[in-house]
Amino acid sequence: MAKRDYYEVLGVAKNATEAEIKSAYRKKAKECHPDLHPDDKNAEERFKELNEANEVLSDAEKRARYDQFGFDGPPMGGGGFDFNGFGGMGGFESIFDSFFGGGFGGGRRNGPVQGNDLQHRLQITFEEAAFGCEKVIDFFRNENCETCGGSGAKKGTQPQTCPTCKGSGQVRASNGFMMTVQTCPNCRGEGKIVKEKCADCHGSGHVRKKRTLTLRIPAGVQDGVSLVKRGEGEPGMRGGPAGDLYITVTVKPHKLFKREGNNILLDMPISFTQAALGAEIDVPTLEKPVKHRIPEGTQTGTTFRIKGQGIPSLRGGTKGDLLLTVNVETPQRLNDKQKELLRQLETSMTGKEYEKNRSFAEKLRNLFNN
Repeated sequence: MAKRDYYEVLGVAKNATEAEIKSAYRKKAKECHPDLHPDDKNAEERFKELNEANEVLSDAEKRARYDQFGFDGPPMGGGGFDFNGFGGMGGFESIFDSFFGGGFGGGRRNGPVQGNDLQHRLQITFEEAAFGCEKVIDFFRNENCETCGGSGAKKGTQPQTCPTCKGSGQVRASNGFMMTVQTCPNCRGEGKIVKEKCADCHGSGHVRKKRTLTLRIPAGVQDGVSLVKRGEGEPGMRGGPAGDLYITVTVKPHKLFKREGNNILLDMPISFTQAALGAEIDVPTLEKPVKHRIPEGTQTGTTFRIKGQGIPSLRGGTKGDLLLTVNVETPQRLNDKQKELLRQLETSMTGKEYEKNRSFAEKLRNLFNN
């Protein structure tokens, strides 16, 4: 995979703030975590690329070096510059520190690192979202190997101090006047190397394990909401805290109801007779049917509000409402007797019974009389 610009990888501008970089990394990490793309062979590489970009751009020193020199740092080479004029090497370090804000100590590289966050998707029913529920979820995460205690070394042995960087995780390189600090190529900045690898984790210090978690879904949760379980992500490095587990909730569509905020919407057919004469009908809700009076002369598309039959607020308190929209169904497959009765009904009408029809006819006459 060709190496891409770190700013492009995170999707931020070159003048992005520290907060913007952190926010962009968290968002990208949730989207491209390998666990979410098990069939994508390149997912692991993209995730490594993302972590590498974040490691550089979230560190003021590394970002400054990257902005000035790019991926490879300043050109290496001899120059034989005599540092005695600066009071020895110590004097030059102070100049370097003032230029880059500190750099020869390498403390950040060997400091604690928080573990990766994990993503999990959970599908629940419409009713479970409305009333809340308890779910048991299974997920996989990397954990410290019990055999080696996370060191990666064979049982009975210990990682050894890297002979190249003497445990600092960084090496110095000079190019004439300029002295730079780079990640140690031998231990990759860890400061230690494993000569004999653990048989269970193959030297990584981590093993993949299945975990089971009981999760309480609050009443009123909406589709697409992410719930967070702190510390249930992957373990940190060098004593750093574990990452978090993000559970994204998806709600199955309901056969009858739709949701609009904390209200639920219901389209319900009624008969021509019920609409014309009025009727008391049974209206389904999320809990049990309720009685509702349809007034005489109700038109199709009329919406009625049934208080307190919606979804409870996520913050507690009152419920939303049920918005009932009635649609008058025209009867079909009538027999001869029924048709005759309808003809008699139509004949008996004077036209005053159809307000919309009368209004339309009036507008039509006005249109052609002008």
